[in-house]
Amino acid sequence: MNVPHPIKLTIQSGSACHRLAVAAGTSVRDALDSTDLRVRAACGGSGSCGACVVRLLGGEVNPHTTSEYQKLTAEEREQGLRLACQLRIKGDAEIRLDDPAPPSRWKSIPAENLAPVTGRIEELERHIYGVAVDLGTTHIRVALWDRKRGRRIATRRGLNPQEVFGADVLNRLDAALARPERAREISRLASDAIVQAVRDILARDVGEVTPMLAEIGHVMVVGNTAMLALLTGHGINALLAPDNWQRAIDCRPSDAAAWITQWPMAHAEITLPAPVAGFIGSDAVAAVIATHLADDPPGSMLLDVGTNTEIALWDGQRLHLTSVPGGPAFEGVGIRHGMSAETGAISGVTCHGAAGGFACEVIGGGAARGFCGSGLNDAVAVLLEAGIVKPSGRFALSPGAEGYALLPGNPHSAITGADVDAFQRAKAATAAAMETLLDIAGMGWRDIRRLCVCGAFGRHLHIGHAQAVGLLPAIANIELYADAALAGCEQALLARDGEQQFFQVTNAAEPVNLSYTEGYEDRYIDHLRLKPI
Repeated sequence: MNVPHPIKLTIQSGSACHRLAVAAGTSVRDALDSTDLRVRAACGGSGSCGACVVRLLGGEVNPHTTSEYQKLTAEEREQGLRLACQLRIKGDAEIRLDDPAPPSRWKSIPAENLAPVTGRIEELERHIYGVAVDLGTTHIRVALWDRKRGRRIATRRGLNPQEVFGADVLNRLDAALARPERAREISRLASDAIVQAVRDILARDVGEVTPMLAEIGHVMVVGNTAMLALLTGHGINALLAPDNWQRAIDCRPSDAAAWITQWPMAHAEITLPAPVAGFIGSDAVAAVIATHLADDPPGSMLLDVGTNTEIALWDGQRLHLTSVPGGPAFEGVGIRHGMSAETGAISGVTCHGAAGGFACEVIGGGAARGFCGSGLNDAVAVLLEAGIVKPSGRFALSPGAEGYALLPGNPHSAITGADVDAFQRAKAATAAAMETLLDIAGMGWRDIRRLCVCGAFGRHLHIGHAQAVGLLPAIANIELYADAALAGCEQALLARDGEQQFFQVTNAAEPVNLSYTEGYEDRYIDHLRLKPI
């Protein structure tokens, strides 16, 4: 298969120069909205506000549009001024952005990470807009939809502000239990963040905020059980009780009337599909819905990788589900130079071979600022391949306290022994859990017909490297989904029986508590070494 040459968009702004890899036909506005740079906008990309002015310095792009003839004078057009929402990239191009919009914590989710979702509720006459939310431990993802027409208006992705109470969900749960007012604060942080993301969409992609909030008729939120309990303030005690690990946790707010006041959407129904059990949340069910896992023959498996990694195996009749503390390493946090998959993150690493040295793929171009989850996976794999790291996870020669820098002169490209150890523990927990589910279902690695990898790695994961270190098995049919939980939530939002879809999957689920499962600990130890499964 011929892989198209990636198109490069170079952006000059102030004294900085940014480089992006974009798909042909992408508008400059859309390309920038997934980065730390944004153009000013208030019309949703229709070209009617004329605020998103950039200067085209050169490259292969589309001709001026009608909106540009209306909003830009002949002199401005001759000077290279264009509207970013109307300027579409056909080949390598360069622009200058002199008047960027104020920075925002919310970024658009790249189009290539969004799964196609079909459905509509044609009979809707009022409050036709809906919001799908994937409330993750580290990130929150939000999508605004026109439910009547089945049109995705825009998306946003940002950090979960609850992280101030700890990257680990147990720290957040303990903080919520310590004082009732602290629990209310943690709940409010999440609901306020979701509302802020919606407001950001309405301001930039619709042009009106307050009136449009009143036109939202449904908000559906999926997440792991801890995140849902922290959002509503209910179910935290039950979640921490070991006897409830394999039971459904009721995360509905105790005082729904008071809780709903946190959402300034007068006509919106707020629904939270129920989690399966313990730490197996509705986000895992949403991913199963999005990937149609339970529609497949026996041997279909799903990994929803993140701080809390959830694993599902369909045996043809039952859906075996479990979760393991994947640790923050997969989310790019909790390691020395870890970060989320955003501008400046190393998302891929390759070895120059006999020539020595390494090449790093950096999101957004420019200098590397750290590693996201896929970059960490690649870094460990290439260091193992080069003999710099041993299968035990130890460095062949001590790299010193600052770690081994893949890019000489850039300390943010350094990997430490503690980073490798964190990765080993996360991948061992994941691989051991997969193997345990297979054993329960009477299957082996060879029986996996399809493996869907969702969550933190997105579409950046190098499958060969993940197989080389023993994170994934050596099978051919591996599919990568960047935002499967959000896609499943979107699909349910656009269906008349959306919550019923969740119920059907949950009803077929068989939760597995690995703590009480014979052989899991031994498998975990076996998978700590960096070697293929």
